[in-house]
Amino acid sequence: MSMEKETPSQSSEQKISKQRTLGIIGGMSWESTESYYRLINEGIKGKLGELHSADLLIHSVEFGLINELQEKGDWEALGVLMANSAKRLQAADAQGLMIASNTMHKLFDAVKEVTDLPLIHIADATIDAIKKQNISKIALLGTQFTMTQDFYKQRLMDAGLQVVIPEEEARTEVHRIIKKELCVGQFKDSSRHYYSQVIKDLADKGAEGVILGCTEIGLLISQADSPIPVFDTTAIHAAAAVDFLLDNA
Repeated sequence: MSMEKETPSQSSEQKISKQRTLGIIGGMSWESTESYYRLINEGIKGKLGELHSADLLIHSVEFGLINELQEKGDWEALGVLMANSAKRLQAADAQGLMIASNTMHKLFDAVKEVTDLPLIHIADATIDAIKKQNISKIALLGTQFTMTQDFYKQRLMDAGLQVVIPEEEARTEVHRIIKKELCVGQFKDSSRHYYSQVIKDLADKGAEGVILGCTEIGLLISQADSPIPVFDTTAIHAAAAVDFLLDNA
């Protein structure tokens, strides 16, 4: 008696999702990388439904070392670390890359030089979101590096945006809260109120919206805390990741 292999019925056939594989350089800090993982998977589920999840590779770097090198200003060593992370993800068959940190986009070119993979820039995705709301003057909060150095601000200005940042004393406190509280999982009401006041001050200076230009700030501040539109770079970057994953689905 011969037995024929059973084939699935037409009714049981399902469309198989053909996602691309995205590599994430994360861990800066792991608290915000956790948000990336959740938001990207929620985005994939929202697009594909049911039990679908994102095809991701994550290299979580050792943030203690990253922070130490940042404070020393050793960006050359940081560039080597980021480049090595990118090469590891490419070797693991990632088809695209993203850096899950605003500050570390200072090393965007160092990463781009060692791989031929597409690299999703957090500021470019944020610029697109801002322009959809016809905003021309934007406030920027983040680490001291992000608020004051050209690697981020200049990219915004090159896109035609006018950028305003807090005064020096406020910048120092915004940076301290990020490094000493948010990056170690502390979310204080006093710090939320401080950020809200800083945003209000920038709005009084004409800012039409505010970029939460550190991936941890969105863990503390929401739209309810701001009198002007909030652009959460973590959520925006994660949405761009979803678009990349499904580009050839």
